[in-house]
Amino acid sequence: MNTNVFKRNELLAQKTIAGLESRNMKGYYAASKEEALKIALDLIPEGSSVSMGGAMSVHEIGLSDALKAGNYDFIDRDAYEDKRQAMLMAYDADFFLSSANAMTDDGILVNIDGNSNRVSAIAQGPKHVIFVVGMNKVCSDLDSAMKRARTVAAPVNAQRFGLNTPCSKKGTCFDCKSPDTICCQILITRFSRHEGRISVILVNDELGF
Repeated sequence: MNTNVFKRNELLAQKTIAGLESRNMKGYYAASKEEALKIALDLIPEGSSVSMGGAMSVHEIGLSDALKAGNYDFIDRDAYEDKRQAMLMAYDADFFLSSANAMTDDGILVNIDGNSNRVSAIAQGPKHVIFVVGMNKVCSDLDSAMKRARTVAAPVNAQRFGLNTPCSKKGTCFDCKSPDTICCQILITRFSRHEGRISVILVNDELGF
């Protein structure tokens, strides 16, 4: 990333953090993946129960590995034969980790889900939710954020999971009703009723899809 882009992202992050705070959410800026990891671990006390959705950004900053290796009750759904049991345990966790498919530069988060365990946990259940979001996902307005979620994030995820959808084959959204569609539930988080529940770590890097 060149210096001009880095500086522009830094300024944009400050605007987005102000937007988050106006929506009763807490925003943090990280200049690097390493700084993002430190911020996240500072937010999660040792001994906490922690779960997560399928957030590549959380893996990319090393947070999931750090939690597995540390003194935390990490609910790793891949370790459970009964995936539904692990998903239900997430709703009572101290912390739920996620990324966003897109967000606006004034702090609105957009997430699309197939099984809907991720968006439902974001909306209600876990005591705290921590988002790890690369600056590549910050958009100018809600229409742009929705477009990014539908036409960028969803096709890549459909391809990653090998799903039989038009977007998986063509790389763009067809607004399909395929049995394999992952665009089943769309969650727009514009405000947090509970102060301190949602935190967003904005990382000056390209993370996730």
